[in-house]
Amino acid sequence: MKRRMVANVIFSSLRLRICHEVIVSLASNAILWPSEIQMNFPVRAMTIAAFSVLLAAGSVWPHQAGTRTHPVTGRVIATTMSVEGANWLDRPEREREENPEAAIAALRVLPGMNVGEIGAGTGYYALRIAKRIAPGGTYYANDIQPGMLARLQANAAAQKVTNVKAVLGTQTETGLPAGTLDYVLLVDVYHELSEPQAMLRQLAKALKPSGELVLLEFRKEDPKVPILPEHKMSVKEVVDELGAEHYTLDHKVETLPWQHILFFRPPAR
Repeated sequence: MKRRMVANVIFSSLRLRICHEVIVSLASNAILWPSEIQMNFPVRAMTIAAFSVLLAAGSVWPHQAGTRTHPVTGRVIATTMSVEGANWLDRPEREREENPEAAIAALRVLPGMNVGEIGAGTGYYALRIAKRIAPGGTYYANDIQPGMLARLQANAAAQKVTNVKAVLGTQTETGLPAGTLDYVLLVDVYHELSEPQAMLRQLAKALKPSGELVLLEFRKEDPKVPILPEHKMSVKEVVDELGAEHYTLDHKVETLPWQHILFFRPPAR
């Protein structure tokens, strides 16, 4: 009897852990589970029940503060992903869904360049690019959550990447050095900025006059991309919003499976 009780407790704990991982992965980045994840009825029922508990506790979207819209386009500003969903950033499926090597190749980074990233998370792109700009280049990895930066620093140490500087920012301050960056990168992050206009002004200060702001965003124009609408952006939305802050679209790359790559020139100064 005792052995059976212990086994039941262990099994229940594992089921709850699996549900938690699925929920956080889904909720943190809003992948639509009907098209992407096949679950049998008991697991789906447990997931929905646990999801309700997590929402009530605020552990999935701790930064959520009500629905906001952008004053230029009227789009809904998405909520910021919690560190609870950090494992989703390192999921192996990203290779297939995003083709990061092709995205980085489009940047044409070289040794000695300085690159910044807003919302660097666990360092999925940061570590890959940092290796390419060494020697002589520095990668400034910004995030607003200390927990994300801790994960990033641990990953950098594990891979022996020494040219990444973790930068704790806020919703309106980047913490990036002024006038030194060849690129500033935002990977599926711009649509989550709670103060996008203020951040764009800060980013313009961090870029060199010849530097570029690069946004990767899931394609809103493509209904087959299985992401909720508030986590996708159209080219027109991005161009209209950045144009209001005097950024100019230089060129775009549309070779990735799910995302736009949009290169912007900063305002003249």
